[in-house]
Amino acid sequence: MHFTQAKGILHRSGESWGMNVYRGCTHGCIYCDSRSRCYQFTHPFEDVEVKQNAPELLEEALRARKKKCMIGTGSMSDPYMHCEAELGLTRRCLEIIRRYGFGAAVQTKSDRILRDIDLLDQINQRAKCVVQITLTTADEALCSLVEPNVCGTRRRIEVLERMRERGIPTVVWLSPILPFLNDTEENVQALLDACIRTGVRGVVCFGMGLTLREGDREYYYAALDRHFPGLKKKYAQRYGNAYEVPSPNADRLMRLFQDTCRKNGLLYRPEDCFRYMNEFPEAYAQTSLFDGL
Repeated sequence: MHFTQAKGILHRSGESWGMNVYRGCTHGCIYCDSRSRCYQFTHPFEDVEVKQNAPELLEEALRARKKKCMIGTGSMSDPYMHCEAELGLTRRCLEIIRRYGFGAAVQTKSDRILRDIDLLDQINQRAKCVVQITLTTADEALCSLVEPNVCGTRRRIEVLERMRERGIPTVVWLSPILPFLNDTEENVQALLDACIRTGVRGVVCFGMGLTLREGDREYYYAALDRHFPGLKKKYAQRYGNAYEVPSPNADRLMRLFQDTCRKNGLLYRPEDCFRYMNEFPEAYAQTSLFDGL
């Protein structure tokens, strides 16, 4: 890893505000879109860039904001990758979010988030906290190949259970569904059953497949060659250099996904999931009108 002084930390996308304390990742997921060349990394992806002044920048930004809102993190780089255990920058940012009465929406694959469960609980009690966990495959052996440097699916489900015990709402990202690897009804149903059992609020799924761009595609194909001989050729013949790479079973799997979510009262349309995650509680929004008076 290497350290940098960032010029800013918060970025706006539509009605939501987000931050990335780190740039790059050490989880080694073979499909990671953040590797794509369009993001213009000037350093190796695993050489994580640490925005060491992120807490100071965040405090400055939140101190100046009168209207409270949700602050998201984890969209580009996991906030709980390996270096967070040593550096604790994500925790320091969460402490600032709590201190200023904002909400948090945290996306991760890592059980390191449990270190901060007390802090997340406090944010949720004062405002709102939503924890987002990615689930890809119920097959632990496959998980260790496609997401090699992070805890497995069983442990992530335990994280969901621990959050439910604290009353912290959760959302699952069912993504990606990799053609010819985890694109089966059995896998999707097993993951949805875990979502139902752990009481998640919603499941984000943009489709049964994945996306591949320049930089990401080459890394993914090299991993297929290592772990699944012959599969790269099958991909190349079927998809070429396409950006969208849908499963041959996509329609059937989407029907299963939508029917199961509807039947069990889970949010499943992406716009509904994002609305829920980005919505700051009205009571706190009203209170914020008097902040600073």
